[in-house]
Amino acid sequence: MQSNTLFPRIAAGLLLALSCNGVRAALPAPTPQQQQAEATKKAQAAEQAEQAEQEKQRLAASMEQLAARWRASAAHNGWQTHPPTPVDPVAGIAASGAQQGAAGQPGGQAGSAAASAPVRSEKLGTAAASTDVKDPSKKGK
Repeated sequence: MQSNTLFPRIAAGLLLALSCNGVRAALPAPTPQQQQAEATKKAQAAEQAEQAEQEKQRLAASMEQLAARWRASAAHNGWQTHPPTPVDPVAGIAASGAQQGAAGQPGGQAGSAAASAPVRSEKLGTAAASTDVKDPSKKGK
């Protein structure tokens, strides 16, 4: 697209958007069928949330049962064990599903130390070739 035709189109679009800004239609009130459908959706969502909570509790109970069985066999075999970490298993299950960003970094952003670290790359030539893997004399062959 040529730049000389781009400006008039953008200006026309802006004028159209600004002129339509004041004209807004009010939505009609929901019909009884729509209200019933919304109530049904909310009830289904609440039921699914309750079912998910029950599944988390069953998972936590089975994990506790497995850990107790393992600790009993460890004691029987003379293996060293440490006391279990005092955490709420259901909260741990919920927290693991709600992590943000890569590796749980807040907002998916690397910390200041990681952001300021120099990039070392063999491909970019900012790092020496790995002598344990590559023979530098055969570079490019």
